[in-house]
Amino acid sequence: MSGKGAPELSVRNVGDLRVAVVAAQWHQKVMDGLVDGALRALHDLGIDEPTLLRVPGSWELPVVAKVLAGRGYDAIVALGVVIRGGTPHFDYVCQGVTQGLTQVSVDTGVPVGFGLLTCDNEEQALDRAGLEGSSEDKGHEAVTAAVATAATLRSVSEPWR
Repeated sequence: MSGKGAPELSVRNVGDLRVAVVAAQWHQKVMDGLVDGALRALHDLGIDEPTLLRVPGSWELPVVAKVLAGRGYDAIVALGVVIRGGTPHFDYVCQGVTQGLTQVSVDTGVPVGFGLLTCDNEEQALDRAGLEGSSEDKGHEAVTAAVATAATLRSVSEPWR
């Protein structure tokens, strides 16, 4: 199981953070689960008014994340799913999106929660989507990681907190 060894993150006093969730539209059932998990995590953290934007597919996630990073968001969560097909397209999309989201985060200093599922088949994606019966909730995990990182960055820039 890919979630084995995941840390237990404790995140507090983050209700004032501005967080945006950018989600692809391909594979609606999987994406609905990821978005629901992300919004549930934000609510649990006291972030009640996140921005939610939808883009056509995973390929579009980095450009929207980059624009949001420049508009004052403290954290961005990118959600998408790419399922392997019979051509190399899967490899190009996964690599491009991963590199793009990494570049956004490093170049801007804004944490980007990585909620991109890269799966061999739909069953793997459903098992990670946070749906009833899923073994993992990657939307929730991506939010928690991004917000925890934003809190860490805030503590470095505001050490009195």
